[in-house]
Formats: sequence, structure tokens, C-alpha cells
Amino acid sequence: MTLPQGLAFAIVGTMMVLFVWGRLRYDLVAALALIAAVVAGIVPPEKAFTGFGDDVVIIVASALLVSAAVAKSGVMEEVVRPLGPWLTTPRRQVFALVLAVIVLSTFIKNVGALAILMPVAFQLAKRTGTPPSWLLMPLASGSLIGGLITLVGTSPNVIVARLRADIVGEPFGMFDYAPVGIAVAAVGLVYLAFAYRLLPKDRHGGASMDAAINIENYVVEAEVPKDSPLVGKRVTEVGELDEGVSKVTTVVRDEVRRQRAHAGLRMKEGDILLIEGEPDSLERAVVRAGLQLAGQRDGEEPAVEGDVDEVGTVEAVVTARSALIAETHESAFLCDRFGLNLIAISRSGERVTQRLRTVRFRPGDVVVLQGRLERLPDALKELGLLPLAERDLELGRGRRRWIPVAVLAATVTVIVTGLLPVAVAFFAAAVALVLTKTLALREVYEAIDWPIVVLLGALIPVSEAVQTTGGTDLIAGWLSVATDVLPAIGALALILVVAMVVTPFLNNAATVLVMAPIAASLAGRLGLSPDPFLMAVAVGAACDFLTPFGHQSNTLVMGPGGYRFGDYARLGLPLSLLVIAVAVPAIAFVWPMAK
Repeated sequence: MTLPQGLAFAIVGTMMVLFVWGRLRYDLVAALALIAAVVAGIVPPEKAFTGFGDDVVIIVASALLVSAAVAKSGVMEEVVRPLGPWLTTPRRQVFALVLAVIVLSTFIKNVGALAILMPVAFQLAKRTGTPPSWLLMPLASGSLIGGLITLVGTSPNVIVARLRADIVGEPFGMFDYAPVGIAVAAVGLVYLAFAYRLLPKDRHGGASMDAAINIENYVVEAEVPKDSPLVGKRVTEVGELDEGVSKVTTVVRDEVRRQRAHAGLRMKEGDILLIEGEPDSLERAVVRAGLQLAGQRDGEEPAVEGDVDEVGTVEAVVTARSALIAETHESAFLCDRFGLNLIAISRSGERVTQRLRTVRFRPGDVVVLQGRLERLPDALKELGLLPLAERDLELGRGRRRWIPVAVLAATVTVIVTGLLPVAVAFFAAAVALVLTKTLALREVYEAIDWPIVVLLGALIPVSEAVQTTGGTDLIAGWLSVATDVLPAIGALALILVVAMVVTPFLNNAATVLVMAPIAASLAGRLGLSPDPFLMAVAVGAACDFLTPFGHQSNTLVMGPGGYRFGDYARLGLPLSLLVIAVAVPAIAFVWPMAK
């Protein structure tokens, strides 16, 4: 072993120890590894930051933006909603959720697909009494196996494709992963539909900020627009669109005549509906019913002036010294003087049954106000309103529901047809979402997982250093000795298992960066094709079901599901063995071992 090789191994080994230790964040550990590699002389200073311009970083960041846009659109809730009457048992719920996340992860980065479906899982759990802990971990595991099917489903696939281009001159294509991925996903789906009972049912996740605030009786005002399909329908059908979570309490007809909502009352064009519920349920009910929320033009644009990037919503309490006491929205000149629009109001112990613009504010009222972000703090202070802890409210923003789906479909099309490279296509998709105001600029920067970006950008030069110093060839030599007594398929299985074991300690993206060159070098020493070995690395690195920190999907469900470290092995160990048993022969069959 040469000195440069020893330094490269020492840096990677120390990095793995720090990952396991867990006292430093993984992005900071990666940054320290990059600095150490530069100081040690195994990464030239002029190449220290080339990783941040790598295609894989652009693809991962852009895919997260597309996922965030699809999540905010609510389209997935619409797709799953018709299945509600069928999803009455935990097994059916797990099967449907896992199948949905597998399909979605095929075209969207798996952690984004999981984020889209987690609210659906919580709704099912709340409505049917199923323990959330039975649904969330299978959903996370399903997102991992679903990500195996296409190039963009998970970061390891993207990275392996780029490394294959360096090794053999051509990257893996969009659906080159599909035969193996579909086989693994099919077996995983059946397993998860039965194995959810291995998980504890009495765990309760940490309360979210939304749950802590728990304001349930917000009232919004929405108009039945011209030519609405709701004309002639009963008012109870609005609440049914949200599974009865929200409900119409009052109907204002002809601008002044108020009627208590009852089961036999049918809606007319121009009716003003006062709808009561939680913020999320109100937003879903208004969107699904095609109503026009008070303060929105054509159900989309905020009434206050300003670009969508500059407009936001805030929850605030009317204090005893507030200038709003005994005033109404109009008499206080909230819109004209402060640029604020009243979206919703909640009054403790009393149901609001009059038009929002005529409600006289009282101490203790909680209001949702919409306005220009730069003016909100000063306006709240001047009005004597106490803002609540910040939480993400969609209420009053409006949704461009099908634009993200159209952008995603166009992106996949241009990738499959080869019109644009993957990185350019996803970057263009992110720009399109901003230009169409589907995502505000502030949401763009919030959606990007910056620690992952730093991890990738920092580790790409470090992993290349292991290869350029000859370290990968050295490890491949050690592995080739171990595989001398194994058949070719045994060597393939060894690579997959090593990648699967290393992933919890290195993070899946880092595992690929380190293991892929080793696998290709081993294939060369054995006189075999590198393709099946690279595919084995991709599968092994993407399938960490045993720990909460090997993949972001596992981490994402840990708190909400109330899981402990050992819970992951309960469900994940049998699933890992199934993946090995299915993936190894599938890879060998689809990708011939001989050159």
C-alpha cells in the first residue's frame, strides 16, 4: 500500500467512524473529509469544488423541487381519495399506500414521493383508527424499493449512471433499472402488505407544530362560482369532499340573507358559504369543490398586491390592546391601509355565522391574514396582533394543481426520448415551476435538501481520490481474493451485500461514490462485465431498511411514527434478505456477467 492510498483509506475510514458516531452532521463530516483530502495532497486544490458542479448534484436538487411542487398541488390526495371506501383495513391501506409510493417513486425522487403520501397516510389513520406506526415505515420502505425502477427514483441510480459513463463511456438509461427494480418492488409490495404487524401498534409520534396549535374551528368564506358543478347540489356534499372533516355552517344568499346549512339545502350560483374546519381540511374542501375563496381572484391569485414570491399568510391572535377590537375588516381598513386580507377567523367557544368582512374582532380571536411578507411584521405590530409559531399554511395561497404534473410528465418525456440530458431536463423543470409561479422562490430554497447537496459536492472529489490513488484497485484485489472460492454470481452477491451493509454508515450517495469504482475494478480483475456489478451497488446502496439514518426516507418517518432504532430491523431484516434473494439472480439474468 502506497502513502497516498493509506491517506485516502484513513480519511474515508475516519469519515465512516464520524458518520456512525453521529455527533457531527453528515454534511459537516463530508466537508471535513474534503478539507483533509486537500491538505493531504490527494485532491488537488483546483479540483476541490468540482463536485458541486457535477450533474448528480443538479439532478438531485432539481428533483426535490419537482417533488415539492407535486406535493403542494394536492394531486396525489385527489388520486387516492376515490379509494377511500375500499381502504377499510390496515392490510388494504398498507397495500394501497405502498403501491402508490412505488409508482410515484418511479418518476420522482423517493423521499419526495414519501413526503407527498405521508399526509394521506395520516388521514387514513385518523379516519379508520389504524396505528400510524403500521403505515409509515412500510411507506418509507416502499419508497426505497420504488426508487430502484428508474434513473431518477433515487440518488444511487443517478450516481451509478454517471460513474458508468466514466467507466464504459455510456451512462445507464432512464429505464435500464426497470427489470430488476420491478422484480424487487413486486416482492417487497407483497411482503409489506403482510409484515406491517411486525411493527409496534402503540407508538405515538411526536406532536407537530400544527397539532400543538390545534385550532380546529377556523371559518373561511367561499363563493359558489358561475357554472359550478355544485349548483343544485346539497351543501353537505362540500364536507363530503373532505371526508367530513370540514363542513358548511352557513349559507349567505343574495349578499344579505343568511341560512343555517342543513342536509336539504341546495346551493345556487353566487352563494357565499361559511365553511368550518382545520386549515388543511378547509384548503382541501375549497380546492376540491372548485370554490372561490374570499380574497382570491378566480380561485388562484391572492387579493393583496404583489408577486407570489412576496405574498404570504400568517396566524395571529387579537390581543386585549389590539387596534382591531370592535372593528371589522372594512372599518379597520386592513386591505387599503395595511395591505392585509382576512382569510379565516377562529373564535373560541362560538361559531362565526356572518360574513367575514362584517365580523367585529374580539380579544382572543385567531385570524389568518394574507399580505406582503415584507410588510407583515410591521402591520402586526401596529395592529397589536400576536403572531403564532410559524407553520406552513396553504390556506389562501391557491394551488396550480396540474402544472407540476404536466411539468413532470414533460420532463420524463424529454429524458426518455433523449432530447435533453437528465440534469438539463430537471433543471429546466425547476425553472418552469418558478416561472409559472407554482413554487415561490422562497419555497425553492426551502425545498432543496442543502445538507445532501453539500454531502454530494464534497464527497465526489474524495471518492475520486480513492480511485486515482489506486485504492479502489487495491480493495478490488482484496475482494477478488475473497471471491476466488465463489462463483461469479457469488461475487455479485458479495458486492450487493457489502453495499447494503456499508450504506447505514456512509449514506447511500456516499456508498455509491466509494463502492462503484471498487465494484467495476473487481469485475475487471475477474474478467467480467462491470454492468451487473454497478447495478448491484445501486440496489444495495438504495436498500437500507435496517437503520433510521441510512436514507432520508427512514429518518423522515422516525419521529411521526414514534419508532425506535430496533423497530427498523423488525421490518427491515426480512425485507433485506428478500431483496438479496430476488435482486442477485435478476441482475445476473438481465445483465450478462460475461463481457
